[in-house]
Amino acid sequence: MPSQFFGLNTSYTGLLAANAGLNTTANNISNSETKGYSRQQAVQEANRALRTYTTYGSAGAGVDTIAIERIRDEFYDSKYWDNNTRLGSADIKAYYTKSIENYLQDTDKIAGFNTAYNLMFDALEELHKNSGNASAKSQFVMYAQSLCDYFNSVSGQLSELQKDVNTEIKDTISQINSIAERIATLNKQINVIELTGAHANELRDKRALLIDDLSQYVSVKTTEQPIRDTANNLDTGATRFIVEISGNQLLVDNIDYRSLSCQAREIHETVNQSDVQGLYEINWSDEIPFNLYNTMIGGKLQGLIELRDGNNTENFRGKIEEVKVAEGTVKIKADLDYLKDLDKCTLSAHGGRISLGSEVYYYSDWTYELDKETGDCYYTFQLDLNYGDCILSPSREGKDAEIGASIDYQGIPYYQEQLNEFVRLFARTFNEILTQNGEYRPGAGEMGAVDGYGNAANDPTKNALFRGKTVDGELDFTDYYDSLYDASQPLTVSNKSSSYYNLTAANFSINHDIAMDPILLATRTGDSEGESKADIVTKLLTIKIDKDVFSFRGGSSSEFLQSVLSDAALNAARANSSVKYYSTMNNVINNQRISVFGVDSDEEAVSLVKYRNAYNLASKMIQTFTEIYDRLILETGV
Repeated sequence: MPSQFFGLNTSYTGLLAANAGLNTTANNISNSETKGYSRQQAVQEANRALRTYTTYGSAGAGVDTIAIERIRDEFYDSKYWDNNTRLGSADIKAYYTKSIENYLQDTDKIAGFNTAYNLMFDALEELHKNSGNASAKSQFVMYAQSLCDYFNSVSGQLSELQKDVNTEIKDTISQINSIAERIATLNKQINVIELTGAHANELRDKRALLIDDLSQYVSVKTTEQPIRDTANNLDTGATRFIVEISGNQLLVDNIDYRSLSCQAREIHETVNQSDVQGLYEINWSDEIPFNLYNTMIGGKLQGLIELRDGNNTENFRGKIEEVKVAEGTVKIKADLDYLKDLDKCTLSAHGGRISLGSEVYYYSDWTYELDKETGDCYYTFQLDLNYGDCILSPSREGKDAEIGASIDYQGIPYYQEQLNEFVRLFARTFNEILTQNGEYRPGAGEMGAVDGYGNAANDPTKNALFRGKTVDGELDFTDYYDSLYDASQPLTVSNKSSSYYNLTAANFSINHDIAMDPILLATRTGDSEGESKADIVTKLLTIKIDKDVFSFRGGSSSEFLQSVLSDAALNAARANSSVKYYSTMNNVINNQRISVFGVDSDEEAVSLVKYRNAYNLASKMIQTFTEIYDRLILETGV
């Protein structure tokens, strides 16, 4: 049998429930502009009915507010994180590909390749009209130097851009580590609160906001598991929150987290010939390597890595033909066309890492060998056994070899390779025309005059216009020509040879002697009659438009900028298009999320009226019961 005050207590529970609803509504309204805040609701259920031992058996005991819960949909969160990861990668690519495109532009305001190239050939046209004129020669040499300066400048800008990207990779890793630490801290705070049976709504919102932030840097996957007391078969209220990034790599496990660290590559770890020194490798704090080229990395980090190391899938790959353990050498057959063409070679001159089967070794030197008759190509690597833990053995024979990774993106190494390939082709074509027969130049001495007419056919390096600056002076390409013209031997070039491999856009330059004395420039063969004939200049002029004399990517030399700039423009357009698409999708998905957990002022206004009326009615009930009890106690004497 309930007491006489049972109705008062029942009304009181309604008052408390309405008050909880009002407080929750007030909290929602207060946080309507708070970033990441999830709308909350008071969860109510009827109290357990009281047994009355009457004909009706039991009586309702009012209402109980069991929780204040946040409204959240994990499905929309996952969709948002996935799209945000894609947006992060596209956004960073759009920014940097625009810079690359700007470096290659040739406009009225920015003088680029076309300007320098046309000025040089215009000067060559003038030289053709008066081949013996010292002033015409001097002007041509000056514009040839301007072309070299252009390539030096663009290569230097790309190198600086690679440094910037490398620095941003380190900053991104710092951001990931910071977020991981804060998530682990929040996990601990959440569990401390929820072990008491309460809901840590605000802390969970902060954690979700951190995951939003993390998703722009790398791909993210989260799982949350309840922690049970197995001895008593009870839920403790605490949970185990796990964050995995970049393809199921553990970042946070409840209150524990792993951090990433950047380690600069040593010079013997260089991947590409034109890479700047000190590019970062990434490792976990427990010294487990972080796979830089995992396609599941996602976000800004993947975009930065592809920009810094992207080679358009043209890394070194081949089959191991021979292992000489005593000599520490490995001979690898290269079947891919771009590896057979030394002008496209991107192997480091300082040595680097090479994967032989499943084991990693370090090489210090390499030699390229092309059989002129069969077209078979081999690379022989001298391994440096002072580095690495793997022991060389004949068991490596027949296995695959690889240097670097095959990255399907046209990043900075790709553009550097395009520049290098062009200057090698252009310099060699130009030099070989110049040095077929040198012009008679009294007093030229060792500049190449070997007979009365200055015939330099036996020494094609002396009259060359284009060279490459080195720490030891200038490249003269002697080793390359000696190997090329020896029909009995394969074409053999090493990383230490004086060859066109060592000529790059960064060191492209003019023969110092010709720069100092342009009159030394050959314009006609020794057997030509009269200096006005200028048969060498005539042949040089064909380089500009005749694809049979010079061809780059199927086009003439003058179309170089068009072919390379089209790559940059296409990559920039793709990145910008992706940014627009994923930004739109981000807005759509975020609106869907907000429709679930966002605070709607109209909806909260309705809740305010609803709970206010409930509170007023509960108060009215209490007032009514107060009047009843007043009459019962004071006027009936009960």
